[in-house]
Amino acid sequence: ALPIYSSTVCVCNSTYCDSLDPVVIPPSGNYSKYESSQDGKRLESSSGSLQVNRTVPGLVLTFNTAKKFQKIKGFGGAVTDSASLNILALSPETQRNLFNSYFSEEGIEYNILRVPIASCDFSLRIYTYDDIEDDFELKNFSLQEEDLKLKIPRIQIGRA
Repeated sequence: ALPIYSSTVCVCNSTYCDSLDPVVIPPSGNYSKYESSQDGKRLESSSGSLQVNRTVPGLVLTFNTAKKFQKIKGFGGAVTDSASLNILALSPETQRNLFNSYFSEEGIEYNILRVPIASCDFSLRIYTYDDIEDDFELKNFSLQEEDLKLKIPRIQIGRA
């Protein structure tokens, strides 16, 4: 059996939500780190300098700055049926604090959201947008109640 861990990583309620100071890009050759732990660290910030050709045992990250892969467009999360239901279970004040902690400059500044097309493994039921075979013109396409009452309203709040 796997061990069960219990810890508070982030606190968000009707009167308070953990937040970060504005993120500042460190100078070249330095890094910034945020750490949460079971020992009570919650988004604890620290910084340091990158070391070239370190020989001390431990975690080693190798960066090849000459080779570029892709650009990062942003950071975000998923708006699923379950996420929406969990958010709706919070008080209006806690919902406001939660959205601020994700989308505002005082929070982690999410700028991308992923939304499942129809149902997913975090849905309460299986549904699609068009169950009519060979309906290539999508004449029977229809958003579902989960979209109209759960996901879309949460997305609109996040955009506000």
